[in-house]
Amino acid sequence: MIQETKSAIAAPQAVQQRNAPPENDHLLEKAKQFEAVFIAQMLNYSGLTKAIGQNAGFGGEAFSSMMSQQYAEAIVDDGGFGLAKKIYTQLLDQESRNDAPAAR
Repeated sequence: MIQETKSAIAAPQAVQQRNAPPENDHLLEKAKQFEAVFIAQMLNYSGLTKAIGQNAGFGGEAFSSMMSQQYAEAIVDDGGFGLAKKIYTQLLDQESRNDAPAAR
């Protein structure tokens, strides 16, 4: 049941991504990477990395940092907070303004 709901929510995003021009895929990927880094920092400051690394022994800190990054990427893959979409839209606007001929 939850999986069906999740699929129904993700469907419009998949349609939007398919309709995006292929030459702008790099912009969308960069926007998603930025959102993942942003979310990872939020998770780090929330204390998640300390909680995961607590009593983890040798390498626990490195493991917890990588784990929070993986959580962040999973969140973005599931739709994220919408930050990547906003950044992507802004980048497309900026790119179209740069491509438009200057008014005299």
